[in-house]
Amino acid sequence: MTMPGTKRTIDAIWRMESAKLIAALTRIVRDVGLAEDLAHDALVTALEKWPETGIPEKPGAWLMTTAKRRAIDFLRRNKLRDQKYAELAYDRELYTEDDVDEALDKEIDDDLLRLIFMTCHPILSQEARVALTLRLLCGLTTDEIARSFITSESTIAQRIVRAKRTLRSANIPFEVPTREELNARLSAVLKVIYIMFNEGYSATSGDDWIRPLLCQEALRLGRMIAEIIPDEPEVHGLVALMELQSSRLKTRVSPTGEPILLMDQNRAKWDQLLIRRGLAALERSQQLGNARGPYTLQAAISACHAQARTVEETNWTRIAALYEALATVMPSPIVELNRAVAISMAFGPAYGLQIVDEISTEPSLKDYHLLPSIRGDFLMKLGRFKEARAEFEKAASMTRNVREKELLLKRAAECESDEKG
Repeated sequence: MTMPGTKRTIDAIWRMESAKLIAALTRIVRDVGLAEDLAHDALVTALEKWPETGIPEKPGAWLMTTAKRRAIDFLRRNKLRDQKYAELAYDRELYTEDDVDEALDKEIDDDLLRLIFMTCHPILSQEARVALTLRLLCGLTTDEIARSFITSESTIAQRIVRAKRTLRSANIPFEVPTREELNARLSAVLKVIYIMFNEGYSATSGDDWIRPLLCQEALRLGRMIAEIIPDEPEVHGLVALMELQSSRLKTRVSPTGEPILLMDQNRAKWDQLLIRRGLAALERSQQLGNARGPYTLQAAISACHAQARTVEETNWTRIAALYEALATVMPSPIVELNRAVAISMAFGPAYGLQIVDEISTEPSLKDYHLLPSIRGDFLMKLGRFKEARAEFEKAASMTRNVREKELLLKRAAECESDEKG
């Protein structure tokens, strides 16, 4: 029987290693659905054995070896090698078992980039591309992806199943496409990397508020695409955004894992190298002539924070204007919610509360925990502690992240204390 602590550890390891496993296996079997199944077989084996034997010193290597054996067993059982002769004749990659060993032992960094481009093929709808890639690269559950899309879990599950079936039927190659084909997939690829980074920056669920390795992987992939497509401004805009946001990662949590909000972070500990890289990428994007792209605008907002030495020096008026510009190119209730925060910082919480109340009936925000969280913050600043406490408690009941729930309940308790005081 798997102990809860061991199960959580295995879950954390799986989130870190699953994308690499699936990418490496996809290169061999050329079927992303099958690759995911084989990787999950390795996970099941870990769940069966590790509670008895203990977590291996190198759990990622253990999972890779186990997955490799599963792939070889599959090749043997189904004589896939012979079938692949015809399927792969166009590039003369005829796999034998020795080839499988060699291929899986190679560096697999580029496999992740190939996997993104494969799952973002234009044969799939935009929604299916993003959902499938989040599933495979971020290791998100269908429930977590549904929350990102603000839609039902069953809808996401159907999209993922259909997407894998479509890729298999069309025999989509596992490769980075030619330059001529890149533009057709670029928008979806950038969106996936963006959501992948955001999931690392503020985890949807689990015991940790941030997943730094996921942020690092998204940033690495963004940098690689910027090298492949150096003249696309929004690629540099996204890289700039991720560089600037990454500069704060180490200050977003305490040594014991509690969240630290932006206003309370030690700015002296922000990573100045990442800030310089982010500002350079932002300048590059603007020089290429698209200062109003959604990623470039968000990078400009992040730059306002990065360049302010203190909270008081932050140019909130400019941030509010940038959010207004962002709302015109990427209209979204969540953008409006962020604009409300900037407006409140620039002109007072009453103005922010007015905007929040105007969008509070938006159906897509019905299960979005940050709506009551932000509303609670405005009410708290206005001295309406009883109402604020109710909003924080509501937000805590909605979030799936353990650390965030603790933070929201702490803020609710502070409201109760202020109310009595």
